[in-house]
Amino acid sequence: MMSSSDVQISVPMSERNSNGLPGTTSNDMKTATEGSVLSFHNICYRVKVKSGFCGRKTFEKVVLSDISGIMKPGLNAILGPTGGGKSSLLDVLAARKDPHGLTGDVLINGAPQPANFKCNSGYVVQDDVVMGTLTVRENLQFSAALRLPMTMPNHEKNERINKVIRELGLEKVADSKVGTQFIRGVSGGERKRTSIGMELITDPSILFLDEPTTGLDSSTANAVLLLLKRMSKQGRTIIFSIHQPRYSIFKLFDSLTLLASGKLMFHGPAQEALEYFSSAGYQCEPYNNPADFFLDVINGDSTAVVLNREEEGREAKKIEEPSKRERPLIDTLAEFYTNSSFYRQTKAELDQFSCTQKKKKNAAFTDIAYVTSFCHQLRWIARRSFKNLLGNPQASIAQIIVTIILALIIGAIYFRLPSDNAGIQNRAGVLFFLTTNQCFSSVSAVELFVVEKKLFMHEYISGYYRVSAYFFGKLFSDLLPMRMLPSILFTCITYFMLGLKPTAAAFFIMMFTLMMVAYTASSMALAIAAGQSVVSVATLLMTISFVFMMLFSGLLVNLKTIAAWLSWLQYFSIPRYGYTALQYNEFLGQTFCGGNNTTCTTGEQHLAQQGIGISPWNLWQNHVALACMMVIFLTIAYIKLLLLKKYS
Repeated sequence: MMSSSDVQISVPMSERNSNGLPGTTSNDMKTATEGSVLSFHNICYRVKVKSGFCGRKTFEKVVLSDISGIMKPGLNAILGPTGGGKSSLLDVLAARKDPHGLTGDVLINGAPQPANFKCNSGYVVQDDVVMGTLTVRENLQFSAALRLPMTMPNHEKNERINKVIRELGLEKVADSKVGTQFIRGVSGGERKRTSIGMELITDPSILFLDEPTTGLDSSTANAVLLLLKRMSKQGRTIIFSIHQPRYSIFKLFDSLTLLASGKLMFHGPAQEALEYFSSAGYQCEPYNNPADFFLDVINGDSTAVVLNREEEGREAKKIEEPSKRERPLIDTLAEFYTNSSFYRQTKAELDQFSCTQKKKKNAAFTDIAYVTSFCHQLRWIARRSFKNLLGNPQASIAQIIVTIILALIIGAIYFRLPSDNAGIQNRAGVLFFLTTNQCFSSVSAVELFVVEKKLFMHEYISGYYRVSAYFFGKLFSDLLPMRMLPSILFTCITYFMLGLKPTAAAFFIMMFTLMMVAYTASSMALAIAAGQSVVSVATLLMTISFVFMMLFSGLLVNLKTIAAWLSWLQYFSIPRYGYTALQYNEFLGQTFCGGNNTTCTTGEQHLAQQGIGISPWNLWQNHVALACMMVIFLTIAYIKLLLLKKYS
């Protein structure tokens, strides 16, 4: 648990460019005397919403309506009821909203947002997306390795990491794992500070936080806001959305922006908000939390003490004409704000910025310029994925144990297969089981991209790495070893227990075939799961697909007897290619005789009955087909990651 006493913060600032953003210098962080000023002018945001049966009807929903304001160095809070638009405004200011449907300008010190604003600014998401199997220091090292220039010496990066750890009060837990659902880790406050620390690595002049107190108890939430307050006193502009803070948190705010239904209710100094609402006819009761009071007023269910009748009558004239008394409360409050002195003062400050600057093209939505190379990103992603694999033994070790136990059971059931007609049936059965088992075991690969989707989205938008580096890094460090090892174990255990063809070539061909089936099935899982948010949906689609593929594998029905208009489906069956290759590998060159050697069947005859040729190409064409399917599925998965909606 983090208390206010253990938060010691003095966040220095690095040298900055003309826009107030971090430069690429490798010098130590220096204390800034002046931070960046973010201004937003006439922000409107509309989205198309589908409705009706199967989403046939669409209508345009106004999320933000003509929002303008200024965020200066300090604590800038965006407050409002659920669905009021506070998170949308935060994402717009951070250049993380889809530019389609967005109008208006966001300026930094009077200039358009630079092209790499998403990477240079800090953004702490509501859900702490940190790798739980890594330590606090390892998470910060990952951020530093990918977000700081490669020209910066490692010892300077380590100094910056250590400085951030000290400033965030994380020295005692620096080498402790953050924690997962299986691993006990640091407290909620320490986890939140780790998320903040990963953004402070680049020393941003502007830090955005989405609901920083979500999931924290009141004491820890207060300590986190005290931490942010101390950071803001060093010249950093901190902008965050928050739902319902307690009074000790509210009194820390420098600026307050109240939103409701996408409209501006108030924007100005936080400590003057009570006086402003009092002038509108709403007075906060003694000992009532101002944040609760504001939300009550906006929602129309306020228990606030209204001014006496005479005074109420005088003040009401300021906010509504008799003909407008039936208007919604939110519209009335929004109009009252546009007629207030706070609006006029904000408008005057906004007009001071150069109008010519506002006409320039906003470059915040251009392609990300990375400060590290593809190979550097690939190496660090693979390293982190491998550490995550080792740090989460519940999944990896459990899979190995299950594989060994299942292989021993299969070996015991089919122990020492006889070389008679019954041996043909048993061999066909066990080879079919091995093939389909590899397919269904690969269903777990759907979690590779689904579980880390939020982490990937945040890190990609923040400029950690390219999509290609993440994709291949996950394949090399996670998919390849986790699919290779079960195939090797299954082959080594079952092959000799079953008494299959006693040749080294047949042994390694079987191992290679099972690996190809596993890789192809896993690639299909990735193609289906990429972009999905729910593991169960992807798992269901995979299971249904494999069930249909089993029908066309060659055991449950003779493929030569299938009607022509359905037989083409066999070419899309992963188990068919693996099962065919295993049968060719096992039956070719063998003879199976009945009692007293009276009735003998050659392996070639069995293969002919199954429609399998005996030329070497009939073996390797199955591996080629699996390889082609694997490449196609991986390509689909990669394209889906590229086309994934990168904005909230």
